[in-house]
Amino acid sequence: MSDTASGPLTEKVLAREAASRRRTKLIVIGGVVVVLVLIAVGVAVGVTVSNNNKSKNLSSSSTSSSDPKSGDTTSRPGNNNDPNDPSVFTKDPNLHKSFYGMAYTPEGSLLPNCGNSLQNVIKDIQASHSFIHLKGGTVERPLVAFPLFSLDNIKLEAIKQTKVDMQVYVGNYVLPDDSISYTRQRDTLKDAIQTYGVDHIAGMTVGNEFMLNYLSGRGQTDPNSATGNEGASQLLSYINDTRQMLAGLSLSKNIPVGNSDAGSYFNTEVLSAVDYGLSNVHAWFANTTAEGAASWVTTFFEDTNVKPAALLPNKPKMYIAETGWPTKSSDAGNASNGAGTASISGLQTFLDTFVCQANSNNIPYFYFEFFDEKWKDIQFGGVEGWWGLFNAE
Repeated sequence: MSDTASGPLTEKVLAREAASRRRTKLIVIGGVVVVLVLIAVGVAVGVTVSNNNKSKNLSSSSTSSSDPKSGDTTSRPGNNNDPNDPSVFTKDPNLHKSFYGMAYTPEGSLLPNCGNSLQNVIKDIQASHSFIHLKGGTVERPLVAFPLFSLDNIKLEAIKQTKVDMQVYVGNYVLPDDSISYTRQRDTLKDAIQTYGVDHIAGMTVGNEFMLNYLSGRGQTDPNSATGNEGASQLLSYINDTRQMLAGLSLSKNIPVGNSDAGSYFNTEVLSAVDYGLSNVHAWFANTTAEGAASWVTTFFEDTNVKPAALLPNKPKMYIAETGWPTKSSDAGNASNGAGTASISGLQTFLDTFVCQANSNNIPYFYFEFFDEKWKDIQFGGVEGWWGLFNAE
């Protein structure tokens, strides 16, 4: 496959995508999802990653180097703030407002080891204001964080305390043949709405890579096959139930309902029933080089997601929910996808090309991801834990 292939993914790439994406999701069986989304708009690229000395704030003017435990990515940013008032904080001057959105999973929010900290989430939300652009003080575009698996309302509480101009896309990470998990998460999300209201809720996402998991578990890849439609009917029952739940709350505004899946796995019946789609589009799994990744992502997204969605009667809004480039591999065997390598230079190339291109063309995207996730490296190895713009520290 060429770096800029615009046709359907080959069976080999589909299989590789399914295997890799599935193993990063199934660890959270039974988890409750809260999807944090900052509504923002990206402008000119202002982030630089150096191959040598790197600041913990992704600027070239730092005196500190990268943490060897976390590979080549820079450390997570910090903010000075009033300990008695989280809404008073200083934006990091070394970071620039560049991204449309950023995928973010709070540390310790995934099952089975839930233990996230309100203070850490507050710090992360404060830091995000240094590189997510809020235009004219108004909420315009979303920064995704999917999936965030939690057993509490900590993300909405953090937004409340920081008083930032953000909204969230809450999400129900339902697995095939697991209605009990769906119901538990639905009720938790209902409680969050009743506790915090809907001023900071932009949408409710039902399912993340549900079709990918359903088809992969049955050795198939076509989301619109007979088997795919069987899985879709199950997912549609959850989507319809979610709409009924929201309608029963007599809310002050309409909450859009959407679905998230791997880019090649959207079912037409599902897209026809939702208001938006969140597509995970990773050039790494399509065997591209870093130089060709930006073109591949935008072409794939346009041909595979945007154009088909525009033909549907409901015309669901499509977003790139995940896209990025890994900075390292924990083993030599996975350091290359066959064409490119996992490296800080690859990340820089992707940032330099994709971010500018997407911002200029008004492509709604969420960069994957905020920081490295150690649990993925421990459990899966390879490149799985090394997609962060910042390291885990």
